[in-house]
Amino acid sequence: MRHAPVMLLVFAVAGCAAIDPYTREGVWRPRGANDANLRLHVADPLMLDRGVDDPRSDGQTTIAAIQRLRTGRVHPLAAASVARLQATGTAGAAPSGGNGDGGR
Repeated sequence: MRHAPVMLLVFAVAGCAAIDPYTREGVWRPRGANDANLRLHVADPLMLDRGVDDPRSDGQTTIAAIQRLRTGRVHPLAAASVARLQATGTAGAAPSGGNGDGGR
């Protein structure tokens, strides 16, 4: 009689496979659908392997940005017409006295 709750739990967990949407029989499974879809939408499938050159790109600008990133001298983003984000409270803490500037 002591084993009855354990056996009930084992049977309940075993039954989960029958309702799991990823393992249930008759449910659609992607099996490479993303790759197949991508290959259908690419004009030249060889582009997926070797890429495409963009004649409008400036390699020197890209190199300079990577060098700034690696040396820790990243330029800050411009804040034109973008509101600053501020925390308005903390979970479990009392609300603040409203000292914020409203994002200005």
